[in-house]
Order: sequence, then structure tokens, then C-alpha cells
Amino acid sequence: MTAHGEGATPHVRKRYALVGAGGRAGMFVDAIAGRFREHAELVGLCDLSQTRMDWYNRRLGEQHNLPPVPTFHAEAFDEMVAATRPDVVIVTTMDSTHHLYINRAMELGCDAITEKPMTIDAAKARSIFDTIERTGRKLRVSFNYRYSPIATTVRQQIMEGKIGRPLHVNFQWVLDTFHGADYFRRWHREKDKSGGLLVHKATHHFDLINWWIQSYPQQVFAFGGLLFYGRNNAEARGERYDYARYTGQSAATKDPFALRLDTHPTLRELYLAAEEETGYLRDRNVFGDNISAEDTMSVTARYRNQAILTYSLIAYSPWEGYRVAITGDKGRLEVDLVEQVGRTFVAGQEETPIFAPSDPEVQAQFGGEHIRIFPMFGRPYEVPIPEAEGGHGGADPVMLEQIFSPDPPHDPYNRAASHIDGAASILLGIAANESIASGRAIHVDELLPLPG
Repeated sequence: MTAHGEGATPHVRKRYALVGAGGRAGMFVDAIAGRFREHAELVGLCDLSQTRMDWYNRRLGEQHNLPPVPTFHAEAFDEMVAATRPDVVIVTTMDSTHHLYINRAMELGCDAITEKPMTIDAAKARSIFDTIERTGRKLRVSFNYRYSPIATTVRQQIMEGKIGRPLHVNFQWVLDTFHGADYFRRWHREKDKSGGLLVHKATHHFDLINWWIQSYPQQVFAFGGLLFYGRNNAEARGERYDYARYTGQSAATKDPFALRLDTHPTLRELYLAAEEETGYLRDRNVFGDNISAEDTMSVTARYRNQAILTYSLIAYSPWEGYRVAITGDKGRLEVDLVEQVGRTFVAGQEETPIFAPSDPEVQAQFGGEHIRIFPMFGRPYEVPIPEAEGGHGGADPVMLEQIFSPDPPHDPYNRAASHIDGAASILLGIAANESIASGRAIHVDELLPLPG
């Protein structure tokens, strides 16, 4: 079956349908309805919750002066595609269901765009590869970190040979107790839904490494554990939290990890109001039960080009950001990015932000971003980083232009990510998960051989 609208010219608006109307859908909906409305059209929404789809339809009217689009329950996905005839389906559902909608969209003659991660295990990834081979359709994975000025600058320096051939990468990413904790309030805390942080979150980081050094992982060994969040860890520190969730719990008033859905209009409408339909609690206690994802992880990997990686991810740090060192045969590149530090919590504050702002003085003293080059035989220097505005450090607007513009600017850095890139990033995390479970090194090709 051919895709609807195949052979369209730049003057014809490409048709998009979206499945998964949670918070991650907003970036795509606003891009299609706003900046790229001359070239793109949202023709349908599909979700478990009518409440959430109605919220996005109101947003189309109130913010973009557009009429509502047809809505379809998740079980009526095929009906949506038949009725709305999209060229492309955007998938922003729970990670463990990405493959279902990616595969079915392509089988129905559409291309697909998926939020990262592409999927959460090797079998699901294989099914996507098989569907692409069988249908000839295309899948794009939206790795927005590639488009940030700092990440692109790192890629540029390596492409220009400033450190020679990369031989070793040390990558440390820390999530603070606002952002990091949020993964343990949501469904991400359950590995069968998210793959754990080594798949859901680290797919961003592994993709950057793969892209920077232009190679894929070959062999992986890892340790990991739930060492901070969860009931047992809290009780071992002498802490006790008896509430299963935060909203409506007076005992959680002074809890710095609390998230009250009823004080945030968007979260209230998208999640609290939809609980009866979905059964999903967006504000679960991070020191509660039923957490299967790790919060402390360390990974070692060897790449096909023989480069060696050491990687760590912590989800309960006092500051947030990353530090990277890439050493090559002609020098060393170091990156420091401290995104947030000195965040504060004000107990009882009525409209407490989801992520409270940093103390400005502390942020000015300890925050910031730097790229430094240390030539093997020469004077070290700092590389300027272009300024940009928008989500993910200015990455989102650039990525969205590459996705939705009919004639995007030439990209010398090859930032568009294919299904092969999507698989390479998750396979490192999947192999790490298997290594943690088995205590042995995992060969990535045993999970899913990657071409190229």
C-alpha cells in the first residue's frame, strides 16, 4: 500500500496524526499548528483518554485559532488512519507501546516519527526492523539533544579533527532531586513500561556518544541498583512516607519531593482529570513501593571502532547536568554543563513550580557550560558555544524545522536519526540492563545485529 499523499509537492500540506496525547505530545502539536501550519496539518488524535484529547483540541482553538480535529480511542487506531489519511503518524505513547503503533502505522502505509526511546527491548526493536524491511516505510526518532548548540559544537570539533580519532569517552550525567525524582513519580519507575533509565533517559546520552564518535556499541558490561528512591531506602535512612501519592495528602505538605497535580493547570487537566479513564497516577510517592527501575547506574562499553566508554547516570544529585571527556589520538575535548544548581523548595507555596528555579546567585557561581580543547602538543583553549532559544537548550526549534519544513536547511552534521540510530542507542541500554541482571558482559549483536 502506498502512503497517503505520496508525491506531494512543497505546496501541499503534509498530514500528521498523533497517538499518545500526554505531555510529550505538546511539542509536536504546537509545531504543526503554529510555526509550520503552512506546510503541516494535524488531522487526528488517538489516546486512551478522551479528556486529554479534548484538552489538546481546546489548545488548538485557544492558542492557534484552529478547529478541533477528530479524536479516536487507542483501540480505534486503524479507524483513525483510515478516516484521516495521514502521511505520517507521530508516536508519543508509553515507551513499551511505541512498537505497536510504529509497526501498525507503517503497515497501513504511513511513515512514522517516534519520541525517544524507539522502543524498550530487543524483540520489539527487531519487529520494527522487520516492518520497515517489509513495508519500505520510514521511521524517524526525535533525538532533540543532537540539535542543541553544545552537542552540535562537540560534533563539529570532532569532525574537524581537533582531537584526532576518538579512543575513549567518559560521560557522567546527573539528574537532580527535582527532575530525577520525577521519573520515580511516573510510569517510568516500572522497567516493563520504560526499560528503566538506561533505556528511557540514557538513550539520549548513548545516541550523542554514537553520533559524536560515529560508531556503534559492540560489548557492554554494567552495574546498577535502586539505592536512593523506594520505601526500603527511605526506611534505612530513618524516613517514613505512608502516602501512595502526593495530591490531596496534607502529610506531604513539607515533603520536598511532593508534586501536587491540582496546583498545576496542565497536569491537572492532562492527568488528574483523566485518572478515572486511565487509572494512571502521575504523582506517586518516590519513596513508595513497586519501583523496579534503577536510580544509580555505571556502564562500560567497547565500540566497533575500538573506542572505550565509561558512563554513569545518577537520579538524585544536588545539581543537574553532565560532564564529558573525549580523548583522541591528537588531544582531548572536555564538556561541562551545569544546567541547574541551588534549587529550593518552599513548603506550602500555593503554585509551587514543577521544577523550582535555582537560586540566581548560586546558579551564576556554579552553573554554566564550557567546551575546552586540550591539543596533544599545544596550548589548551575554550570553544565558543552559540546561543540559542527554545526547549532543550535551543535544540527543539532546530529539530522541528528539520522535521516539518518542506525544505529544511542543509545539515552538515547529519543530525536526523534513523531507526538504525534509534536501535543503536537503546541497544546499549538494553545490553546494560541484561548485564546488570546476569552479571556478565553482553555482545550487542546477540541482541540485534546492526548494519553499517
